This record gives sequence, C-alpha cells and structure tokens, in this order.
Amino acid sequence: MGIVFIAPDRTIAEEYRQILSAVPDKIEVVESLLGEAVPLARRLESQGAEVFVARGGTAMLLRKEGIKTPIIEIHMTSTDIVQALAKAKSEVRSGDPVIAVVAFPNMIRNLNDFHPFLNLNLVCHNIDSEDEAPGMVDKAINDGAQVILGGAITARIARDRGLPAILLGSGEASIRLALQEAKRIVYARRLEARRSNELKAMLDYTYEGIIAVDREGKITIFNPIAQSVTGIRQEEALGSRADRVIPSISFRDALQNGNQDLGEFVDLGHSRIMVNRIPIRVEGEVVGAVATFQDITKIQSMEERIRREIYSKGHAAKFSFVDIYGSSTLLTEAIAVARQYAQVDSTVLIHGETGVGKELFAQSIHMAGNRKNGPFVAVNCAALPEALLESELFGYVEGAFTGARRQGKPGLFELAHRGTIFLDEISEIPLSLQGRLLRILQEREVSRLGHDRVIPVDVRVLCATNRDLHRHVLDGFFRRDLFWRLNVLSLPIPPLRERRDDIMPLMWHFLDMLFPSDRPRFVFSEDAPPFLTQYSWPGNVRELRNLCERLTVVRTGRTVDAAFLTHLLEYRESARPPRNGPAGMEEIERALAKTGGKIGRAAEILGVHRATLWRRYKRLSHDKNR
Repeated sequence: MGIVFIAPDRTIAEEYRQILSAVPDKIEVVESLLGEAVPLARRLESQGAEVFVARGGTAMLLRKEGIKTPIIEIHMTSTDIVQALAKAKSEVRSGDPVIAVVAFPNMIRNLNDFHPFLNLNLVCHNIDSEDEAPGMVDKAINDGAQVILGGAITARIARDRGLPAILLGSGEASIRLALQEAKRIVYARRLEARRSNELKAMLDYTYEGIIAVDREGKITIFNPIAQSVTGIRQEEALGSRADRVIPSISFRDALQNGNQDLGEFVDLGHSRIMVNRIPIRVEGEVVGAVATFQDITKIQSMEERIRREIYSKGHAAKFSFVDIYGSSTLLTEAIAVARQYAQVDSTVLIHGETGVGKELFAQSIHMAGNRKNGPFVAVNCAALPEALLESELFGYVEGAFTGARRQGKPGLFELAHRGTIFLDEISEIPLSLQGRLLRILQEREVSRLGHDRVIPVDVRVLCATNRDLHRHVLDGFFRRDLFWRLNVLSLPIPPLRERRDDIMPLMWHFLDMLFPSDRPRFVFSEDAPPFLTQYSWPGNVRELRNLCERLTVVRTGRTVDAAFLTHLLEYRESARPPRNGPAGMEEIERALAKTGGKIGRAAEILGVHRATLWRRYKRLSHDKNR
C-alpha cells in the first residue's frame, strides 16, 4: 500500500488529492474523524501501509496509541499561519479583533513562535483530546473571542455556536514536504527489509547452527539449524537467557572476557556438535556474542563427499612424456632432466608457475620409472582443511575420533605403497603437519591417528609448488629441514613465455584435438601468430588450451586476427612486456643489486623464470671469466 494520508474531513481530503494528483507515485488518501483514526490505522497497517501522513490531533493520537507504522506529521509553514490570521481578521469588522486559537499543541507550536512579533489580540488554548474541544471553544467565546482558529473539529464546533471559524490549513508546500519525508522513510524501510531478508535467508539456509546473544546473554538469533540440532523451539529460545535455554553452550567467557573459543566439542545428549564462539565488539566494547556449530555427523558427511571428489581421479597415472608437447630447447632440457630423475627413487620438487603442467611431469616421471605398475596417488594440499588433511595423509584407526569408520581407514601414504605419492601445492601444508611429513620422509614409516603402531611404507615422493619455497622458509611459513628434505632433486618447468617457439605448434595441436571434424576450420590473419608469440601467457599452457577451446566455439569458418584474440584472452594486456632480447650480464647484475642478490625477485624484474635467469647468469659468468 505504501504511503497513506489520513484527512480529518472531506474538504481536507479533496485538498490532499488535488495536490497529490500531480505526483507520479500512487498515494492513498483516506478520510477519518479523530475518534476513528486509530482503528482505521491498525486495519491499514495490517494491509501493508508503510507510512502514515497526518496532521494535528490525528498524528498526536496515532503516536499516543502506539501505532508501529512510522507517522509523518504535516506541519504548518509560516505562509500557512499568515494566511490563516489574515482570514481571521477579515471575518471581523473590528479594527482589533479578539482571535482565539483552539487546537492541539503540535498544531500551534509554530504560531506561538510568531505571537510575540504580531500586533494581534491573539489567545491560544491547547486541547489534548477531542472531548476537550467543546468546553475550550465555549471558554474562548466567554472570554470575548470574536473568531476561532483551529482544526477541523474546532472549526465545526465554533460554527455550531454561531461564531466565525477559520481552519488552520496546510498549504501545498507543507504537504509536499511531508510527502518527501514519507518517501525517504519508505525507501529506508524497504532497504532495511531487503537487507533483513537477505540476512534471514543466509541464517535460514546456512549449514551451520547460529545462536547470537546480547550483552545480557539473551538470545537474539536462533536459526532453524540451531532449532533442528538442539531440539529447542525457536519461539522458546528467542528473548530467553542462553544459560537457561541451552547451558551446554556457554557464552560467559566471550561476554565477560571477550575471549573466543574455536573448535570445542559439546555433548548435547542426543548429539555431539563442534562449536565456535566469538564475541561481538562495537568500537572495542563487547556488546554480544555468537556461536556457530555443526552436528558431527554433518561434518563427517561433508568429509565423505570431499574424499569421493579426491578419489574420483583414481590412483593411476594417465600421462607420460610422450604427452608433453613441444620442441623448444628449454622444454627439451626439462624433459631430459625429468627422464633422468625417473630412474631413481629420490624425492623431486617440481616448481613452476600455474598452468605449466607440473602434474603432467609428475605423472610422466612415475610412468617412466620402475614404479609405473604401482599406484600414483595425488593429493592437493591446499584443497583440504588441516584436520581432514591429516587424516587423509596418515589415516586413522577405529575410535580415533567421533564418526571414524568402524574398521579405520588407511591414509594416502599407505595407499601409495610401492608406488608414488604426488603432493601438489606442498607450500600450503600447515606448519603443524610439516613435522609429521618430515618424519615419514626420513623414516619411511607412518602412524595412523589414534594409534602408536608404525606402518612401513615404500613410496616415492613427488611434490610441486608455484611458490618460492625458500622465501616461505625465510618468512617462517615452511620448515627449513623439510625444505631440504623435499628439495633433493629440483625440476623447474619453464613458463610458456620462455619457450615461444612452442606456442603455435601447441596451438595447432590443441585445435586438432578440440575441433570437430564436421565443422569448417578458421584461418589466422598475418598479425595473429606474432601476437600469440609475444603475449606473456600468465596462465601458461592451460591458458593457451582455454583460448583454443573458445576459438572452436565462437570462430567457426572465419578469420582470426590479433584484435579478436585480444578480446578472447582473459588478460587483455600482457602481464609482462615482451623482451626485445635476453638479458645481458650488466642488466642481470643491476637487477641482482637492486634485490640484494635475490634471484627470484631479480627474475620478476627482468620478466623471466628464476631458473632461466640462474642458468644465464652462470653461463655469462663463465664466459666472462674465460
């Protein structure tokens, strides 16, 4: 329904409608005597009224009776007051007429401000209810009033007494000002309602139970999941003290000391939950607290889904060195080194940028070695939370934790026995697990969670990272002893921008794989190959393959030029400007001096891979000293 104007009589209602007819918004105007205004407002409130606009006694009465919908009062402007006083003087022939104002206080507030500056015989009488109006009008007449000013009720009574009466009206400016204020309130209420609905949707459909309390410990939020897990009805919980409704989830420490408590296991009797409690602070002061929790069985179900996703690839390698496509010198050298590494069981650290094909090299090393008939177990160390990663890597026994499988579960190291385990994104493994991983690499033994028996494992370890592990060591994020245990054999994979001769052959290779045989092929314009070979390929081979797949979809039977390729690429500009030629000794030394001798940072400045920079620096140093 929106905005509703409440008029005390038909005349004022018609005046509202005339003024509001020019407004594009749909505004409701209703007529109601003062005594009928409250029940009318309550009915309209139930029908969706968002703001009431009223004047004088009607506005005052609606507020007094506790109408919850916002009420905007139409105030009289100075122009309205002057016009009413001029009409009052014109009604009486006397040069100095006695004018009595009988109205509700909020109607004559501005008039009282004018009174000291007016050369008028003006007397004001306040009324607080409709019942007081007749007696106050009679008093004004007995005191010698010659004309009465007031609202609709006062004017009607005065006319019945045979006395001239002037209505204290609200002009167009007053009505438009009230309408503007009403519109602002409607906008604010709708915005608040939208945000409230968004928050409610998040609370209702999240997978976690959420309970929030105010500073007194009374529950202000109790979402449906909290109701389902605890078995306590939402209506019973809201507004009650949490320590009485659900004492097992105590907020005392969070409210009194501002401490947070994460990952606590709480027994509710019929179920066990894992609870996180944190204080809510406003300008440094604790004003409440919130607890989030999940049923342990739900967490276990989520873990099972993650495990299924991890295991969906199986434990077998799919690629070999023949699947690594390219003939550039850098790639050929990397393959040759990897083939040598495949002949031994030493740990290999494969490092390179995102999309260069680190897992492809890992699978190829496995397939070229003497473990090719064994399992190839790959795990992404960044894809799992710490607790789940630990149980996945090392396994657990029956009863190790709530929800553990009855027969226990072997870890990935055990599953990789007599084969290879590939630890992708090894830089993301938590510090708390790095010690256990180091022990396995040293002793080749694994101990399941909840058990003190060690299990010998015969595994070859390959790991990969796109981070500077040495920098991680210096920054304290990676154990130094684990770094050197992993970095036995180092295999840098060159980025695509450093083997530009492979770009076009790779592109045709991917297009041959992806392009349907029944669709017409496209052709490259003259500027397309130079553009492709000069582009920096921040996403490396993966980005090139993505581009080829886009081309097979959108460019059938047409010419592909550099402009269209720019449109398709994810990075519209090269991340690194193409170099005119390889860096010379002087340029390398300047970069190393600028970075304090740090090869990795110097390589970033020069726009080359750190391994490339190191090889070139050694070669130039050797040539210089000859």
